[in-house]
Amino acid sequence: MSKHFTRELVAEQAFVVDAPKVAHEVDRSFELPKGLYVATVGLYLGFLAVMAAGLSTAGLIIPMAIFTLFIVAGFGLPAIWTRMAPDHRSRNMSWAKLVSEGIVTHTGRVTARDAAVQMLILPVLIFCWGVAAVTIAALV
Repeated sequence: MSKHFTRELVAEQAFVVDAPKVAHEVDRSFELPKGLYVATVGLYLGFLAVMAAGLSTAGLIIPMAIFTLFIVAGFGLPAIWTRMAPDHRSRNMSWAKLVSEGIVTHTGRVTARDAAVQMLILPVLIFCWGVAAVTIAALV
């Protein structure tokens, strides 16, 4: 059950204090170098380009456009989010720093090569799948 409190009762019991002035550092970087994200987007868009070129029909124009918008939005929105206010000092890791230090994952520290493989294995496989599907369709 709810109970109505009058303004007078609330004014008697409430303590009004200033908002805390604690500065909270916001980390909006995704840590890994931007080149890995660009490669991921490029491979996904490359898959769509291969499929559009190899299986081009008028019925696929709208779905391919929608898929392209989803990929651009899926990576573009987080890129915009990293630049939002409040300003922050955190930046993506450079490739040189990744090579020299690696990156810590849930299962431990991994090298730059292993991090790149973990990040790009699915986009590369999807791109190769597209090439294989178009090749099979061309031969059949």
